[in-house]
Amino acid sequence: MASITAKKLTIRFVAKEYLESDIMQDASCLIFHNTMLWISNSPTHGNDMKQSKTPRIRQLEALISVISNGSMTSAAADMGISQPAISRLLSDLGKDFNFQLFDKRDGQLVPSQEVRLLEPDIRRVIELMQQIADASSDITKRKAGHIRVACLPGFATSHLPSVVAEFLRERPGISMTIEPDRPERILEWMVTEQYDFGITDGFFGHPAVDRTDINVRTVCIFPKGHDLERLERVRPQDLEKERIIHTRKDSVFFQELERRFREDQTELLSYIEVRQFTAACELVCHGAGVSIVSELDAAKYVDLGLDFRPFHPTLPHVISLVRPSHKMPSLITLEFMEDFIASLDPYLF
Repeated sequence: MASITAKKLTIRFVAKEYLESDIMQDASCLIFHNTMLWISNSPTHGNDMKQSKTPRIRQLEALISVISNGSMTSAAADMGISQPAISRLLSDLGKDFNFQLFDKRDGQLVPSQEVRLLEPDIRRVIELMQQIADASSDITKRKAGHIRVACLPGFATSHLPSVVAEFLRERPGISMTIEPDRPERILEWMVTEQYDFGITDGFFGHPAVDRTDINVRTVCIFPKGHDLERLERVRPQDLEKERIIHTRKDSVFFQELERRFREDQTELLSYIEVRQFTAACELVCHGAGVSIVSELDAAKYVDLGLDFRPFHPTLPHVISLVRPSHKMPSLITLEFMEDFIASLDPYLF
């Protein structure tokens, strides 16, 4: 049998690139890896130490086409190229492999024993490359991919699920991971690039994190039938004797709320401290007091015994969409972020 030589460093580098890529998640990539290593590790023959180039996929396609069609003419027509072009591809491939590709029998081109040995692996490589092409096309068309989202706990149980469900309904090839946690943890995940983007608040900035701030309207919420229903909008002085359910006292939102009360020369009667607006909404529905929360959260509880009015002076709830600044987001991630921002339109100033 004629010898098979290869440019080992080049082939191993190509195989290594495939092994370290995301494509390696598909077990079929082992086919490509094993084929390249088989060629690179094949023994040389005698003193023939001529090194060959890594075969190009077009050359391998030409080889399989001639095997399938039995002639250069039919293979050229099948590939949509000229006969001289396919002859040149095979001539170069034969030189690269350093053995004869075909024998002639009764006017037909018959693959050599060496080619027959390689044929199954070559077919699998071509099939794998087609799968890669199809996958990359799906990614470009936003039909495939995975999005990792970190968010505040309130978003994971209120607004985000409906946005995600609608987004995935039109994109069956997309999957998602949603991880709720506190703002400090979300920041850590962005800095360490563990998630594609995060939804948080009270964000002060970080050199390794890009941000987009969104100002959501806030409202005063109260149980249905409360005296505050008669007002068109609620001021701090209207809440002078009300028990206030509010966010943590070290939060930016509470500090701004407290400043509005102070400027109105009204005491804020702190009653229950919570981390999430959704918890405040639940407590108000049960008659525990009143609260100032984002309209985004309040709207979800209108049918559960809660009513609300605009709060004045204006107090925006600032939501920050954050992502790692040194990691390029995927197209599908950017598209989901755009859809999420659009879903907030009814609640923005």
